[in-house]
Amino acid sequence: MKKDSKNGKALFVRVWQAKYLYLCILPIMAWILIFQYGPMYGLLMAFKDYKAKLGILRSPWAGLENFKLIFKVPIAREAIINTLRISVGRLIFVFPIGIVIAILLTEMRGAKLKKICQTVLTFPHFLSWVVVACILKNFLSTEGVVNSLLGGLGMDSVNFLGSENFFRPLLYITENWKEMGWSAIIYIAAIAGIDPTLYEAAEIDGASRLRRIWHITLVGIRPTIAIMFILAVGNVMNAGFDQIFNMRNGLVEDAARILDTYVYDITFARVPDYGFSTAVGLFKSVVNLLLLLIANKMTFFITGDKMLS
Repeated sequence: MKKDSKNGKALFVRVWQAKYLYLCILPIMAWILIFQYGPMYGLLMAFKDYKAKLGILRSPWAGLENFKLIFKVPIAREAIINTLRISVGRLIFVFPIGIVIAILLTEMRGAKLKKICQTVLTFPHFLSWVVVACILKNFLSTEGVVNSLLGGLGMDSVNFLGSENFFRPLLYITENWKEMGWSAIIYIAAIAGIDPTLYEAAEIDGASRLRRIWHITLVGIRPTIAIMFILAVGNVMNAGFDQIFNMRNGLVEDAARILDTYVYDITFARVPDYGFSTAVGLFKSVVNLLLLLIANKMTFFITGDKMLS
């Protein structure tokens, strides 16, 4: 008991000595509690037959009925499948591009040219998906630039924006164009932290540029790649609402229906069912958490690097 009392007093003394530092983080902690943890009270709606007149607490309990509906409703099941397809495609076709761009930029000779290329590649990140969707429509619509060129060459026009076969490839292409420069920044910072003498020693030993990239650069940024991959896997159930919402249309509705757009539709475009919508959101969060933990374990098993201990 005396030892615990002494430890408590020592902790109080350390806190009091750093009181101004704790006062600095107090607004941040208050913001987190109010705006991050406070809204979690609304998760009760997922387990209730929510009635706006009764409020959250007085609405009758529904148990797990809202969660069962996720797997009973055919459109909801289709939304889950589309979400997984699009997200897995992003891991394959989008995630590695930032690494490739970072390596290409760091291997580029000429500081001015490197800065120009990095600026050009990073600029699209600051465009909203509304603007990107408008640009895409101007280029790929039936009366757009691409189809006008095809018509000038005597070829038939192609309905790029109205074909489900083109929808997912266009998602990956536009996301790479918009985000590859921005996603490369963190890898460029990781590459900058690699000891330059390793490259010098490898060059003296006669290693080619590709071998230096493979055995030094990629090994040096492996922990960063592992963390970014774990975070990407933990975001699988979020397939990019802003992008898909602005790029979808009636002709590709089936291919574009993900969980986020489905929740939007049932909440705002039809008679709202807030209990079911909350259940879908909670289901997404739980699945993302499980996938993140699994990815963390698998990455540690394969590479020895992990994000969570």
